[in-house]
Amino acid sequence: MDEYNKPDLSHVISQNQRADDLTRQTAGEFAEQFNLRLFPYTWVTDIDADAHVVKAKAKTWQYDRLVLATGASAFVPPVEGRELMITLNSQQEYQASETRLRDAARVMIVGGGLIGTELAMDFCRAGKSVTLVDHAASILSVLMPAEVSSRLQHRLTDMGVHLMLKSQLQSLSKTEGGIRATLDRSRSVEVDAVVAATGLRPETALAHRAGAEINRGVKVNSYLQTTRPDIYALGDCAEINGQVLPFLQPIQLSSMYLAKNLLGGSAPLKLPAMLVKVKTPELPLHLAGETQRQDLNWQITLEPQGMVARGTDADGQICAFVVSEDRMKEAFALLKSLPA
Repeated sequence: MDEYNKPDLSHVISQNQRADDLTRQTAGEFAEQFNLRLFPYTWVTDIDADAHVVKAKAKTWQYDRLVLATGASAFVPPVEGRELMITLNSQQEYQASETRLRDAARVMIVGGGLIGTELAMDFCRAGKSVTLVDHAASILSVLMPAEVSSRLQHRLTDMGVHLMLKSQLQSLSKTEGGIRATLDRSRSVEVDAVVAATGLRPETALAHRAGAEINRGVKVNSYLQTTRPDIYALGDCAEINGQVLPFLQPIQLSSMYLAKNLLGGSAPLKLPAMLVKVKTPELPLHLAGETQRQDLNWQITLEPQGMVARGTDADGQICAFVVSEDRMKEAFALLKSLPA
């Protein structure tokens, strides 16, 4: 796998980028720069945690300490015709479907979360007819309440994105003109491509074979240690003290802490309040804190230059915020007001 910036996948269509354009340096160049022994195209089949051995089909490696960074795979809804759905969770996945996506005039995005919303805007900016389907009543429903996401939702509608909210995809089938997507309430839409953006599932199979405890992800403590001695996990596959955090900043911090500890340190990972960025260029958002909490009272200030939404608890303590457009410059000051 070559080095590339994964968040760029949300903008490849409008920027007319091919998969190869995303490459910063090849895997071989990366390995040479950092003096790594690289074993490409090698499928690890098992881990013997007692013997401290990693096994592949034709090779084994002995280890003192092992780090699992197996990532996560895109979840594809288990509907009839699911094989017709495209996922965009890696450079390789985009490479496999870039011609179909570039040629498609009508695109359906299944999932109105962070990635689905970004992709819907990107395809729309590329001049495509876009339908966004989600079972919730508003976009970004896992991240924030409807009254906070409504500004972005209205912008998507104004751009021409067809929102089919409170809707359930039931099946996909090929037609002469493309793909028919059948939804609940006897509705159907014909499109040229369907993209699944319904979340990630941590890759935990290897950790499970090693005897490590699994919940939603590979369970690790504040030192990123699994429940098996000398085996660690980080990134999209890890569940840190009960939290799966598939965002760039916590993964970068995890890597820094773990590297220092593997070299003799003993500092537990401490994650500060961190910004999550919704990369929708026509109306970008930054958010932080417990934006998904149901018990917060939201004070929302709307101005032509942007929005500031503050979520406070029963004691008036700010616990979360969302800012948009030119008001995003206030995000760092608001971060300091969140509980440690």
